[in-house]
Amino acid sequence: MDSDCLICDRIQLIKKNSNPYFVKELETGYVVLGDFQFFHVYSLFLCKQHVSELHFLEPIFKMKFLEEMSIVANAVYNWVNPLKLNYEMLGNSEPHLHWHFFPRHKDDFDPTGPSWLVPKEIRYAAKYKLPEEKLNEYKAQLNSKLLVLLR
Repeated sequence: MDSDCLICDRIQLIKKNSNPYFVKELETGYVVLGDFQFFHVYSLFLCKQHVSELHFLEPIFKMKFLEEMSIVANAVYNWVNPLKLNYEMLGNSEPHLHWHFFPRHKDDFDPTGPSWLVPKEIRYAAKYKLPEEKLNEYKAQLNSKLLVLLR
């Protein structure tokens, strides 16, 4: 873990049972919902190891991480049945491996364009922060989809 890393900080909150967005722990990472839900059921998969590049992972761990990432994506897809599911792992601003899953729908802001082109003031508007009851509902739904796929 890196004390200057936002992703490591989020993982530490999960370990302290104080990350409200935490959904499920897998072997290689943690499933979380995005803090803001401009994209309905925007989710992430945070790697347990603090590395900046996929090829820095040991081969067996890397393959398991990619397999689990695919399972998380499948769970998100199965729940919301989007027009398209965007997968992104950039790491430019947070150099700790983590996947973003953006379910895209016909009524999205520019549904064929990259998710990051939606202005931050729109994506991070207060109205896209879920109230606790709705957040718990989303976590339960996503967790149930994951459990089916992990059997």
